[in-house]
Amino acid sequence: MPHSSSSAHSGRVRLARGASPWLLPTVATAAVSLARSRRSGRWAAAAVPATALAAGMLWFFRDPERQITQGRVIAPADGVVQSIMPWKDGRTRVAIFMSPLNVHVNRAPLAGTVTSVEHVPGGYVPAFNKESEHNERVVWHFDTELGDIEMVQIAGAVARRIVPYVPQGSKVEQGERIGLIRFGSRVDLYLPEGVDVAVEVGQATTAGVTRLDRD
Repeated sequence: MPHSSSSAHSGRVRLARGASPWLLPTVATAAVSLARSRRSGRWAAAAVPATALAAGMLWFFRDPERQITQGRVIAPADGVVQSIMPWKDGRTRVAIFMSPLNVHVNRAPLAGTVTSVEHVPGGYVPAFNKESEHNERVVWHFDTELGDIEMVQIAGAVARRIVPYVPQGSKVEQGERIGLIRFGSRVDLYLPEGVDVAVEVGQATTAGVTRLDRD
């Protein structure tokens, strides 16, 4: 069950599911370079960037534990609110831009049932570009107490792989991990008509912690 806390994070950090294809080769290269650096100047020179890259990958794919905030709708992604747009059908789209420095694991904005997980092929322009709406993406629909909620994970220029964690038909708790977007990207959430937005453009968000709606 969601619960509030003055602390947004607990002390334990794990690595994101789906990081292995990127993480394992870089860590292995760094380990080999360090092991051989004592006997070879070339390996010693290679060990520095290899180790730095491995450390960067470990940082990029961190997946910290979160104490989930109470609220009807919470942020599905770490990042910055890029835009808040009214939609023709009365919904409001909140777009959150995720930089390569953000945590890339996305979380369920509400408790409910996953009614659809659709992969849509597309391009790979930078996620902050308007044309990114035509990028490769995964479209989620959740059956919740507020009705149907749509969330879209959008790949960016670097993030060319979206990894859903839960299949259609799954029941999810609010704040539960539901997927990963590798490196920089964007997550759009469509709030139902009548739900007031509590965030503003330029505001930082934390997945599972920042509340998006207002009482």
